[in-house]
Amino acid sequence: MSEVPGEPSWLDGVYGEGYARSLVEGYVHLDLSVLGEGPGAAERAVRTEEEEGWRIRLDDAEVFVPYRAEAEARRDGLTFGTGISELIDPGQWVLLGATYGRRAVEAGLFFAVDPSSDEKYAAIVADWRFAADAAAEALKFVPDGAEELGADSFWTDMGRAAFAREPERFTRARMESDLAYYREGLDGFMDLHAEP
Repeated sequence: MSEVPGEPSWLDGVYGEGYARSLVEGYVHLDLSVLGEGPGAAERAVRTEEEEGWRIRLDDAEVFVPYRAEAEARRDGLTFGTGISELIDPGQWVLLGATYGRRAVEAGLFFAVDPSSDEKYAAIVADWRFAADAAAEALKFVPDGAEELGADSFWTDMGRAAFAREPERFTRARMESDLAYYREGLDGFMDLHAEP
């Protein structure tokens, strides 16, 4: 929450509402919002510029991305933005990490057979990076000194369902293990297919 007098109202979000911390987070949030349409729905989104940021609309869903938040994300080299997400809960982040990781593994197997496409190489690297970044986002929700997340950490149906199915996925140790796996997958893929 914003504690600076005169800050724009978009800084006063609550979990499940609020603004996106980067354009990437905004598009991912929209993909999750219209999940029934399948992955990539956000490609149909319409982005408009406003005085303080971009508004991205997809069907009945929309999200606001402040210019300042996007600039901070780029400055810090963070895919999804600085701070903790108010839009995507830790259950969704864990599921996103698993989805991107699975895509990277599957595509990597096909790439090993025919490593001639620069575009496929870049897509696999991006999937590994997104998997790692999503795992890092989930870890941000674990309070200092805590070893796991509780049921009250989730505010979306998707996140609550993921926690109910597999609460053991939401321990600090498991999420750190996932993060390490995704980073090792990225490093291994890049080392294996690096140009001589």
